[in-house]
This record gives sequence, C-alpha cells and structure tokens, in this order.
Amino acid sequence: MENTQVRKGHPRSLYILFLTEMFERFGYYLMVGIFFLYLVGSKAHGGKGFDTLIAADIVGSYIALVYLTPFIGGLLADRFLGYRRAIILGGLLMAAGYFGLALPGLPSMFISLLCIIVGNGFFKPNISTLLGNIYNAPDLKAKKDVAYNIFYMGINIGAFFCNFVADIMRHWIGWGAAFSTAGVGMLIGLTIFISGSKHVKVGDVVKPVTKEDMPLSKIFGYVFVPAILTGIFGWNLHSIIGHPLFATVSNDAFFCACVPIILFYVGILMRSSKEDKRGLSALLAFFVASTVFWVIYNQNSTALTIWADQYTDRSIPKSVEKVAKPLYLLQKVTLDSSTQSKINDRFVQQSINTKEMRATLDSAMKMDTTVKPAKPYPVYTITFHSKKDNSYIGRGVFDAVADEKSMKEERRNAMADTTNGEGLSVLALDPYLQNLPKDRWPKPKEEINLGSTELFQSLNPFYIVFLTPLILGLFGFMKRKGLPLSTPLKIALGMVVAGLSSLVMVFAVKSCNIYLDKTSFIWICSTYGVFSVGELLISPIGLSMVSKLAPARLTALMMGAWFLVNAIAGKISGMMASFWDKFDDKSNYFLLLFVLALGSAVIILFMVKWLTAVVREKTGE
Repeated sequence: MENTQVRKGHPRSLYILFLTEMFERFGYYLMVGIFFLYLVGSKAHGGKGFDTLIAADIVGSYIALVYLTPFIGGLLADRFLGYRRAIILGGLLMAAGYFGLALPGLPSMFISLLCIIVGNGFFKPNISTLLGNIYNAPDLKAKKDVAYNIFYMGINIGAFFCNFVADIMRHWIGWGAAFSTAGVGMLIGLTIFISGSKHVKVGDVVKPVTKEDMPLSKIFGYVFVPAILTGIFGWNLHSIIGHPLFATVSNDAFFCACVPIILFYVGILMRSSKEDKRGLSALLAFFVASTVFWVIYNQNSTALTIWADQYTDRSIPKSVEKVAKPLYLLQKVTLDSSTQSKINDRFVQQSINTKEMRATLDSAMKMDTTVKPAKPYPVYTITFHSKKDNSYIGRGVFDAVADEKSMKEERRNAMADTTNGEGLSVLALDPYLQNLPKDRWPKPKEEINLGSTELFQSLNPFYIVFLTPLILGLFGFMKRKGLPLSTPLKIALGMVVAGLSSLVMVFAVKSCNIYLDKTSFIWICSTYGVFSVGELLISPIGLSMVSKLAPARLTALMMGAWFLVNAIAGKISGMMASFWDKFDDKSNYFLLLFVLALGSAVIILFMVKWLTAVVREKTGE
C-alpha cells in the first residue's frame, strides 16, 4: 500500500485565497457594521430615518439573501462557470454594489443591495470550495483543517480593521465615502486573486454530472420557479389571513421561498447512493442543529449594535482621546441642539402617522441650517402637529427634487413624502445623553468624545485572531494526552458557549436601570469574548465538514446549503430584532437566545456518537 508523504508547509494558493478573502470580508463587514446605523440615522444627518422595525427587517432580509444566493452561485460554478470565473464575477458585482450605496435615494440603495447579494452568491461558496479542492491532494489532505483555520484568520483580520476605516470615513467625509471604501477593498481582493490565479487553478475543476444529479433545467423548474412563486405567495399572505404570519411581509416571502429549496436538498439526500447518504445525512443534521448559533452570531449587526449605541458607556480615557481624535475615530457630543430622530424614554423612535398628525410645509428648496454639518443639497422641512389638540409633535426632513418646475409641484411632492412609518425629527440634544446621568453631561460650550458604535464590532474578529492559536494549542495538547475531542463534540460545546454569551447580556441588562444609566462597556466586550470561543468551535469546523462529508461533485452545492443555514438564521435574527422595541425588559430578549442555544446543544449531544462514526468512516479520523 502506497504511503503518501505529507507536504511540508502550505502552497502559495492558500495565501492568495487568504488575502482575497481578507479584503472581501473587509468590504462586507465594513458595510454590515454601519448599515443598521445608516438606516436608523436621522435623515438630517444623511441617514434614512427608519424606525427599528423597518431597519431590522431590511438588515435581516439583506443578510438572509446574502447567504441564500450561494445556493445558486455554488450550483452554477459546479456545473458551468468554474470556481475562478464565479469568484471574479461575484467580486465585481459586490464592488459595484458597495459603490452604489454611496448614491442618494432608495432605488439606488436597493439596486446596490441586489448587486451585493447576487455577487456574494457567486463569490462566497466558491472560494471556500476552491480551497477545499486544493487540499484534497493526497500530500495536503492532512493539513486541511489547519488550512481552513488559517483561511478563517484572514476573514477576521479583514473584519477587525474595516470598522476603524468605516468610522474614519463616515465621520471625516460621510456615509457614502464609508460604503465606497468597502468597494475599494473588494477591488484590491480581486486584483490579488487575478494576479495569483495560476496558483489556484489546480482546484478549479468542474465536476462531471452523474446519473444521480438533477439536470440544471430541472433544478430551475423544480426549485427556482417554485421558490419565486412561493415567495410571491408569502408576500401576499397578509391579504389572505389579515396580517403577516412572521411579523412583516418580507419575512413571509422569505420563509415561503425557502421551502422549495429545503425540499430540493431533501431530494438530493433521498436520491443519493447508499455510499453518499450517510455523509449527507450527517451534514444536513449538523446544518439544522447549528441554526441557532448563527441566529446569535447575527445579533452583531442588529441587537448588539443597538446595545452598543444606546445602552453602553462609550466614554474613553483622555490618553486614548488624544490619539483617536485627529483620526476621526470619535463621536462628539455637546449640549447644542440639532436635528435628531424623535425617541421616547424607551429609545423607541416616533414615526409619522398621518391619521393623527397634521403636516405643514415649512419651506421648500432651502438649506436646513439646524443640521451639523449642513446638508450639501436643499431639503424640505415639514412640521407635524396633533390633529387632536394641535400640539407640536416633530418635523420631517425630506430631500428636494432637483428638477421640479414650480413651487406648487414642490409643495405637492413634499406633502406626498410624508409617508406613514417614516421617522420624525426634532430639534433635540444628542440621544446619547438621554440615559446618561446629568452629572456626566458636558458643560456648556464643551464636548465629550465617545468611542464610535461600530468599533465594538471589531471585538469579535480581534478575539478570533487572538484565541485561534490558543484553542488550536489546547486541542493539540489534549490529542497528545490521548483525550482528543471529536468534531461533533466540539460543535455541541460551541453551542453551549454561544448560549452563555447571551446569558452574559442578561446580566448586563440587570446590572442597572438601562433607561436611566449606561452599562459598562465590559459587558459587551465580555459577550463578544465568550461568543468568539463558541465560534471557533463551530464555524471553521463547519466549512471543513462540508469538504470532508460531501461527495466531490456536490461540494459547492453543499457549501450553498451551509450558507442557506446562515440565510435562515439571518432572517430569524432580523425578525427577532424587529421586536426589540417590544421587549421593555431587554433581558428577556437575550434569555430567549440562551434557552434556544441550550436546546440545540442537547440535540447535538444526542447525535454525537452517530456523527462521530460517520466522520471516522468518511475520513479515517
């Protein structure tokens, strides 16, 4: 029997893919890190002025679709495009989307999001599959897990630095500059990939279709068409039953559209050969059980962003302030009134309701002088009073249309812009002061400088980079002592640890009256730290398990299934965050996540023996 020698070191292809993915994730996490803040930000300050429900729904839908499209991209790469072409096409679409977010208007925003969503579908599953294919070589197979951990390190290096760059760009220039920087990052990644393409081509092999595979025409007929039709049905379901089934019509559409896709994967399992069936069964069981982990993971872009923005003490030491202030890394707060989104004492944004409010056009085609800095283009300001007692409620700030011909047309369009559900604005103090004790407020004519909200999102990648060698060292030590942890057991432990990260937030809520005081930044730093340990036990292993257990011809498609789990979890996470304002006691929000994580961990523990046997059978490990 031939004894295959293990190659020393790693091939250059690993580092090409490492850098490509690092810059791609730089762009992705930069955009995700500020997107929710952009959506809820006051229109007067360049944001969209949406309330939490609408913003969380948009973010949840975006994350869900970003991870749903790898199903399509993986399939087309497997059968037709090849992995390198798919990666280049996806990167170009994502870069165009990031640059497009810098353009004004809702239509350009949604078109740009569509470009990113489709681009990610071509890019994300196929770069992971390309890496797996390269390490299927006999002299590299033993290094596959290590290669995926190195690859995962690149993801987190990009995710760490992007938030600092986003902070600098949005405070120095504006939201559009921050989004454009994400596009620049994507183009740098593509340049690296194309220049090193010859080193990765060994893994770019289009697999031949076998008799067990469904033809592409049938997949479109049996999966995509039903998904579109069921999505349309879900979008209109509220008109049949009188209300959305899952809180919003977009949630209904998404979950209905997922049904044919899930049935497609069940069909793959049922049609597979006896040899393939055990590996696919184990893989799909792991996917289902890990959904809760990704629900907790995606709180990063919604609930934990809200927590960092509104409930966390973001004051910084004077020594740090001296360094950070010239770099535009700080948020300035003064006692000067400026145009802010109107919120109540529970931080719930107040929205326009034309049934209860009377709107009056204050001015047309004039600068809004209350905005700091002033908007570079004219706006309408509309005052709202109560129809009941004529009391002042707030005002709306709406962009003027440049090609309007007359004051009459301007007035008609301005009044038409008073859409129900849009956020109200008022002249008010910075909302950060609302639950900050008055003895810590800045003095008149002075300012306090805060760490920006998005910087907290760099905690998770920092912990990943810091903890990866420690966790790998611990596993190596246990293996040498004859106490190795099986992959399924690592996953179960990771789920428990992820649940504990939510329990930390329960204690954070209970640490003070969050509506009258700020919580210590140590709480959110701790929850990210605990969760990062769980992430290291699950996420890199998930990518590796697909490569180990999926049949070679289905690897990219099963990578798509792994990202489908992310999609469903992202939508569930967004749906949960849309109810954030309904949780007066925020500890119940995080307690629910803790209970769900423990339940999933128990399910995985029951499957450990079976999953371990399948992994050993397929890999010999």
